[in-house]
Amino acid sequence: MATSAPTSAPPRTGARALVLRLRSGDELARLITLAFASSILLVTVGLVYQLWATSALPRHKFGFGFLTSSLWNPVSGQFGALPFIYGTVITSVIALLIAVPLGVGAAIFLSELAPPRISGTFTFFIELLAAVPSVIYGLLAIFTLVPLMRDYVEPFLKKTLGDLPIFAGPVFGFGYLTAGVILAIMTLPFIISISREALLEVPTEQREAALALGATRWESTWQAVVPYARLGIFGSIFLALARALGETMAVTMVIGNDPSIHASLFAPGYTIAAVIANEFSEATGDLYLQSLVELGLVLFLLTIVINAMARLLIIATTRRGSAQS
Repeated sequence: MATSAPTSAPPRTGARALVLRLRSGDELARLITLAFASSILLVTVGLVYQLWATSALPRHKFGFGFLTSSLWNPVSGQFGALPFIYGTVITSVIALLIAVPLGVGAAIFLSELAPPRISGTFTFFIELLAAVPSVIYGLLAIFTLVPLMRDYVEPFLKKTLGDLPIFAGPVFGFGYLTAGVILAIMTLPFIISISREALLEVPTEQREAALALGATRWESTWQAVVPYARLGIFGSIFLALARALGETMAVTMVIGNDPSIHASLFAPGYTIAAVIANEFSEATGDLYLQSLVELGLVLFLLTIVINAMARLLIIATTRRGSAQS
């Protein structure tokens, strides 16, 4: 007698299937985590919208001239962002030029070459430095870094490299160079900490393979370990750049707060974050206030553009590395 094969029940669809998935927990967890992830996008869009809506007056009056004008005169109602964009970019570049070699080198030493006890001790102090408030760094800069720059570093640079426009002019101690140095000190712990973690995540087999081929300890580190961890190192650098672009108090205390553009790194200047912090509470009139808000929008967009360029650099580097391998 022939027996019929059992037929499987058709999959449930519609509201009943959704209820069953919610009961299992997977769908509920997916919806909750989706809401958490979407909140990041909502906050970003909300920030841009609020900055855009609150800066309507200067956008309509100055247009793109707001970005190219170097005149900042609240009395006459003329506002231009170029000196602040210039100061923000210059100080951030100086900070990276100093902090990246020191930070990556220190991370390589702590992760690959230092004994575990020394590495653990140094890492503790590095993470402690990352938690120091920026105003403390500003006070440190005023009482130690500014006299050091004014009496020793800047006179030495002027004496040896004074023929270059960036090292010409009078020495004040306050200026772009000092602000860049204090930013380098502040961003250094981020580069060291994150780069060290990226290097420690490299598989042990990567090191052992290089050593088995006859490489020295340094050759193994530089040619096998560092390229493997390059994405994490790039991430630390761009995080440090974001910190440098948005830093306020420490830069405000040492940059000199001069809304002008100077070729010399010894000259005083201004950054976007510093001018907002200094003048927002004293702004009178809607145009003045909204011009400061538009500076915040410019800083936000500048950060987005630089991070997008960084992301493209990472993608290009990854593809090049994959093609070579």
